[in-house]
This record gives sequence, structure tokens and C-alpha cells, in this order.
Amino acid sequence: MSQRVILDGDYGIDDALALLYLAGTSTVEILAVGSVHGNAGADQAADNALRVLGLTGIPDVPVAVGARQPLAQPVRLSSLVHGEDGLGGAVLPPARGRRVVSVSAAEQMVQMARAYPGECSILATGPFTNLALALLMEPELPHLIERVVLMGGAVAEPGNVTPSAEANIFCDPEAAAAVLSAPWPVTMVALDATMGTWLEVSDLDRIESTTTPAGKFVQASLSHYLDFHRKNYGRHSCPLHDPSAAVVLTHPSTATCVNTPVKVELRGEHTRGMTVVDRRGNAGPRQPGTPEVQVVVALNREQVVNKVLDTVLGPPT
Repeated sequence: MSQRVILDGDYGIDDALALLYLAGTSTVEILAVGSVHGNAGADQAADNALRVLGLTGIPDVPVAVGARQPLAQPVRLSSLVHGEDGLGGAVLPPARGRRVVSVSAAEQMVQMARAYPGECSILATGPFTNLALALLMEPELPHLIERVVLMGGAVAEPGNVTPSAEANIFCDPEAAAAVLSAPWPVTMVALDATMGTWLEVSDLDRIESTTTPAGKFVQASLSHYLDFHRKNYGRHSCPLHDPSAAVVLTHPSTATCVNTPVKVELRGEHTRGMTVVDRRGNAGPRQPGTPEVQVVVALNREQVVNKVLDTVLGPPT
């Protein structure tokens, strides 16, 4: 039986790679795609998703435009990291016969959850605004969704926007707080895990040698992404943040996890957007009714990278 998945993302470079991976995974049925502000504006992100879906050949996946701004702060776009178009300037043709649907991403999420109660997983690779709005629309949503996998947060790893905050959390902390405190099964794939998935020289060589349309797109989009990481991290490589979360969704055994409540700091002048995880062994009993989150703190790098590249590019020759 296929794993039914609702995708929600800001469809920058690594979101696109995660989408290509899931589209090529035979055990996954992509029910719907929603866009959100983040790596690009929500409208641009939806157009990016449509164009990437055009590479896959998968028909009839509805794409909805989602929240164009966070719940309680100004919008912040990551054009420096992902380029003005969100895809690093990689040119993709318009997706023939594909256009966005009339409902919002949050409405679409609720519709799908009601249509397939207990059968849908959500993969969120952008700020979590749409998920928070969907929770407000349908209070029963946590009981209709099988599993939620989020790319976001940090435990011991420094943040990648501020010293303490990861980008998807920082772009809408109020939404993240709502999603992480809701009573549904949540897996949070933290920077602690994804920062261990940097591509090696052999991986980059493999990407450069591919001649498929998807491979050519990955080459073109990664060029901008690699340049950003070279300037900011001093190495010609990049980690697979969003594809890692997609692999955790399909292959949970690749992940090392801890189960703990996760709080999001909303008021700190220097710590807003921080994910607060109590790692003390002697913290005593937890507050009743506080949901635990499965936090991914490490990944099997070789398995994650190989699964993504094998699926998107084809087996190595």
C-alpha cells in the first residue's frame, strides 16, 4: 500500500530535490502540494512546485498557494540562499496543463485529511504557517493525520539564521509553536541531523555526469546553492536539509531520535525562534498533556544521500 503524503514547502532548491525524491519513490503517493513563504514568496513557490512536478510526469497533483506571510511578524525571504526565483536561477519550462487550485494550502490540507482519515502523512519543508492555519480550521486535524514530519529546529547544533534559530522555525515561530504542541505524531528533523548530510566530491561528480532532465535541473539549481555554502561555510558542498526529511518519512530507520517535548521561544530578544529541548536526565516528571516530539538528531549520511541520488538521478553507472 502506498504511503499517502501531503507536501507543504517553500520550494527552494532543496525542497525541489525532496519533491523529486518523493515523486520517484514507488511507495509514495503524493496527494497534494501546498506552498508557503520562505525560500521564495508563496506564489513563486507554488509555480516552482508546478514546474518541478512537470519534470516527474506524475499527473493530477493539486498545487495550492498557501500563506504569503507569517502569523505575527513580517515576511522574510531567503533569496540570498536560493536565488530570487527560489531555484537558483535554474530554468524550467512552464508545466503544461498544470495550474494552482482555487483553495488555499491550509484548506487543501484539511480537505485531504478528511478524505483520507488516518491515512495521510504531512511533510513540511518550509515555515509551518499552513499547518498552523489548518489546525485552526479543523480542530480534529491531529486525529485525522497519521504522521507529521518537519524539517526544522536545532537541539545542540547552532541555528542557521541566528545563533539559536533554524530558518523554518525563525520565519514563523508562532506557527511552529502551535504545530509542535498539537497532539499528533510529529517527527522533527533538526539541523543536528541534516548538517551531517553534506555532499562529498564523489556525489557532486555523479550529479555533474547525469544527462537526464531531472539531473540537469539539479545541476543548475545546485550551482547557486553550492556557491552560497562555499562563501559562508568555506567548502564546495551543501547539506541535504529537506531531502533528509523526505528520506526520514520513507525510511525511518536512517534516523537516530530522541523523544521529548519541544518548546519554541517567542519572546527572547536574541533567542526568538529557538527550539528548546530539555536534554537533562533528571528533569523530573513532565507537565501532563505536553506532547512529545520525535526529534531526529543524527542520520546515516551514506544511506540518505544514496537514496536521494539513486532515486532522482538513477542508479550509479
